[in-house]
Amino acid sequence: MSLLELHKVHAYYGAIEGLKGISLSVNEGEIVTLIGSNGAGKSSTLKSICGQVKIKGTIRFGGQDISTQPPHQTALDGIAHVPEGRRIFPRLTVKENLEMGAFSVKDRKIVKDRMERAFGYFPRLKERLGQLGGTMSGGEQQMLAIARALMMQPKILLLDEPSMGLAPIIVEQIFDIIQELNRTGMTVLLVEQNAYQALQIAHRGYVIQTGEIIMEDEARLLLQSEQVKEAYLA
Repeated sequence: MSLLELHKVHAYYGAIEGLKGISLSVNEGEIVTLIGSNGAGKSSTLKSICGQVKIKGTIRFGGQDISTQPPHQTALDGIAHVPEGRRIFPRLTVKENLEMGAFSVKDRKIVKDRMERAFGYFPRLKERLGQLGGTMSGGEQQMLAIARALMMQPKILLLDEPSMGLAPIIVEQIFDIIQELNRTGMTVLLVEQNAYQALQIAHRGYVIQTGEIIMEDEARLLLQSEQVKEAYLA
């Protein structure tokens, strides 16, 4: 069953068209990856879902049309976005960053329980609860950004370039955690320039080029595609 559906979505930055009528779907319990080069429209796709750019077309989540609703309502509906560049609050502590992720939760026990669950995936964060986010390493900041999103207890996790700027060993850890989250039932839409790594863990994939979807298939078949190999896996 499709949890998230985009149908002929166009995205605009003023007069510039960032997406040119893309359609894609993410089924409940899947990892779906969207791969493409810089400027292809990957981030624009996630921003469109979250209501951060002007669009035409239809976006449905859980069967409901969310095409025109504001970003805060999309978050409350269960869509958590981990943006490119992590965008943590650098002057807040790890604990405060995590609490910001649960901004809509009034019950402190629920917030504490969610924090403990996040520490199960990212034990390093528990050791750094009082540390300012901006003083952490890139890998730790990425862990914090994902953990903050998990504090929302989302129905779907949108990840934008989680491997960007990280050492290979940290990238492996992040992708292992994405798979672990998926095994617990978390649905993931993963935007990645590291196509090989993304297709290794995804169920299905889409290839986007200059704002248009040019290929879609099972991830294992995209890994075998000569076109994909030549353009993104070389």
